[in-house]
Amino acid sequence: MTSLDQDVGFSQPLRLTRTELFDFHGVSMINYFTDNWDKVQNFQAKPDDVVIATYPKAGTTWVSHLLDLLYFGASAPERGVSVPLIERVPFLEIYMPAFRLSGVEMLDKMTTSPRLIKTHLPIQFVPKSFWEQKSRIVYVARNAKDSAVSYFHFDRMNCLQPEPGDWASYLQRFREGKVTFGSWYDHVTGWWEKSQTCPNLLYLHYEDLAEDIDRELERLCSFLDVCPTEEERRRAKEGAKFDAMKDNAMTNGTLIKAMDPKISPFMRKGKVGDWKNHFTVSQNEQFDREYREKMANTVLRFRTEI
Repeated sequence: MTSLDQDVGFSQPLRLTRTELFDFHGVSMINYFTDNWDKVQNFQAKPDDVVIATYPKAGTTWVSHLLDLLYFGASAPERGVSVPLIERVPFLEIYMPAFRLSGVEMLDKMTTSPRLIKTHLPIQFVPKSFWEQKSRIVYVARNAKDSAVSYFHFDRMNCLQPEPGDWASYLQRFREGKVTFGSWYDHVTGWWEKSQTCPNLLYLHYEDLAEDIDRELERLCSFLDVCPTEEERRRAKEGAKFDAMKDNAMTNGTLIKAMDPKISPFMRKGKVGDWKNHFTVSQNEQFDREYREKMANTVLRFRTEI
């Protein structure tokens, strides 16, 4: 299975209705991420695999493209503008047989090394072979308010996702964890706790990346044991800038017809603090009260502005 099959793939008009959420082992999910569950759980990781893990809309595309440019930008300089990101960094759990799309099959057929792998799975769903093989995992976390806003607009324009409704009703469901991949709180804290005891897991913050990409890139290179030249580093940073990615058909979502950019672009703003343009005063106050309660027992902290 490939991502953009010319006969039935995402490049063709889709005749799909929005899917429905259901409870899957305590996490809200949709069938596109659970129908291949046995093969996902039995996926055979390799020691040199590099996983990019996030809650949805936390910079997954950004970091995936950045790492692909770091690893392969020198040997295959046209790769970043000629090969769709989903083929360069397959989405482990996605499974859409009607469109010949299976993350597991794509990864099993990959010949490049290391394999770069995307996942939104919460920590308890990660295939055990990643831990057994000591694959390196980069987790990127984004503050809850900006995550909610970005996820709302994503669900508006992606016809594969459940109907989002209006902002107020969506925010309520986000707070309750009734969105695909479940609770933001459980996701970011579960991965944080794992990072405290797992040396093969690097926990990054979206806000830190936005504030100082050079500093965070240095952390990434050190963690991954990669030593790009100054020119390779510069090209990776330039290629992974928001405007460059928004203009790049391989990263901006325009090849995926399930997404309607007329409703909202896949690459929308990429800013820290856009939540201020969506939360009402009362919504913000209610969110803050609940946030303090749910995050009271962790030292994990987020910035909602920089």
